[in-house]
Amino acid sequence: MTVMTILEIPDARLRAVAEPVAQVDDAVRTLIDDMFDTMYDAHGIGLAATQVGVEKRVVVIDLQEGEDEEGKPVRNPKAFVNPEILSVSEEMSKYNEGCLSIPEQYAEVERPARCRVKWLDRDGAQQEADMDGLLATCMQHEIDHLNGVLLIDHISRLKRDMIVKKLNKARRIG
Repeated sequence: MTVMTILEIPDARLRAVAEPVAQVDDAVRTLIDDMFDTMYDAHGIGLAATQVGVEKRVVVIDLQEGEDEEGKPVRNPKAFVNPEILSVSEEMSKYNEGCLSIPEQYAEVERPARCRVKWLDRDGAQQEADMDGLLATCMQHEIDHLNGVLLIDHISRLKRDMIVKKLNKARRIG
């Protein structure tokens, strides 16, 4: 288990645009496993490779919906290599999003309610699926990271300044 360091704003590396993965090999699978370890350790539901300083188009998501008999979240890990949004719905939805690179800060973001995505899985096989609900929101959020776009880029300057101010205050106190 390798828990990587998650970059936080204002780290300039979060603005990097990730490069496509040429081949899904053991190194990419190790990255995927380390990203899951990191995401679970941080209690997140999604993580892009750029958030851990790796400029590759790799995303991991686990919505962890439901609980087992012991009350622990049921894990359903999904890895996406070179994810690409093919289409989005005209219908929009709002979700109060958080981000591991902007810890403990949330903002309501409006995004398309559904999207069609293609990607390579951890074995390098081409996949394509329609996504909706939280999965669609999470996928769009993580692909934004791969493109150097952050949650705070989707909100007003006033709200962005408030979030940055709260985060800086929490850092001083903590």
